[in-house]
Amino acid sequence: MTRVDFYLLPDVDIDAKYRFACRLALRAIHAGRRVHVRTASAEAAGMLDELMWSYPEDRFLPHGVDREPHAVTEGPDDADAAPVRIGHAEPAPGPDQVLVNLADDVPAFFARFERVAEVITEPERTSGRARYRHYRERGYPLFHHDLDDWEAR
Repeated sequence: MTRVDFYLLPDVDIDAKYRFACRLALRAIHAGRRVHVRTASAEAAGMLDELMWSYPEDRFLPHGVDREPHAVTEGPDDADAAPVRIGHAEPAPGPDQVLVNLADDVPAFFARFERVAEVITEPERTSGRARYRHYRERGYPLFHHDLDDWEAR
């Protein structure tokens, strides 16, 4: 069954949410996992793409952007396939290991993934609670992480 982790950031800006998503993705790929980061829109995917080229500093975060639904340019068995994919729509089937959800709803395809990371900033607490309730009512294992000074780590 899919494990769902809620990461609650005290920050109020979207940039902090994207920086934290970069850190989650980096940690996951260092553990040998493949990651799909779901954004709310194509514009948001582009913003995250730009950020992944420079954050975290002094680290390389190999990634690719799905420009349209199921527009994965590499196949799942391709040795050059980026371990992090960014998109705003349902990704093509593949090694569904970690989903980082940056949108404000529960994606219909989340159960394909072994783990889901919901990243919530302070202004999004209400929509975060609705997503928490959605997963809880369906019996998914939920984990809650309050993060203070997460960028200092």
